[in-house]
Amino acid sequence: MSGDEDDWFESGDDEPFEEDEEMFEDDFESAFEGGEGGSEGFEEEFESEIPRIDLGIEGLDEMVQGGVPQRSLLVVMGAAGTGKTTFGLQFLQRGIENGEKSIYLTLEESRDAVIQAAEEKGWPFEEYIENDELAVVDLDPIEMANSLTSIRGDLPRLVEDFDAQRLVLDSVSLLEMMYDNQAERRTEVFDFTRALKEAGVTTMLTSEASESNPYASRHGIIEYLTDGVFVLQYVRSEFRETRLAVEIQKIRNANHSRETKPYEITSDGISVYQQANIF
Repeated sequence: MSGDEDDWFESGDDEPFEEDEEMFEDDFESAFEGGEGGSEGFEEEFESEIPRIDLGIEGLDEMVQGGVPQRSLLVVMGAAGTGKTTFGLQFLQRGIENGEKSIYLTLEESRDAVIQAAEEKGWPFEEYIENDELAVVDLDPIEMANSLTSIRGDLPRLVEDFDAQRLVLDSVSLLEMMYDNQAERRTEVFDFTRALKEAGVTTMLTSEASESNPYASRHGIIEYLTDGVFVLQYVRSEFRETRLAVEIQKIRNANHSRETKPYEITSDGISVYQQANIF
């Protein structure tokens, strides 16, 4: 795989999805196995034999008891500037450190920009690519509109051929914006996420949060299709101090903390202060 792979698509926008959420969740989650775990703090270990993996984010990994289940479909949601891309890069960095081959698909940045962003954090992505440990593919939105069906069908084969164990798609919001019709958007995004599940790879998607609700995605779809949801947001105190905060909304088949914790984006990546309170 390389940056010369087929590229992708046009954008549009409309209001967040407003159908009954319970019915919506039932429709989509029934296609995937598993149930949501988690409670305040940590309780007894969730009874599951599914292998677990670390996210690679200090503090956040401690908030997930035993790690996220392997081959999960995960999403990190947040507004601009909350570190979604860094989250995805750091997730792949940990995988490569653990000997897991990885793929980064970007719809927003060029291949060179992704590599540069990682190198600035001290993660040698160029070296990983040369060693066949990592593939970075930039997918052009305009071309993607004409080749989505082909790309969706090729994903499992590409993952298998590269022997990838982790994959990041940045961002799913641009994929959703391809469709003006809400019903078509639901169907296409569902089919795409199902293809990722069938590929047998642990996938991290990034998504823009709704402008009115940090706990919902821009189109109110992807959080119902994924096994795990991480929410990144700005929180302002009564003294008008603004901080970054992370919350784990859900992880199927894993217990996790439901507390909101502060984090920082440093020269070394994202660090979550698990022992601290947001204010």
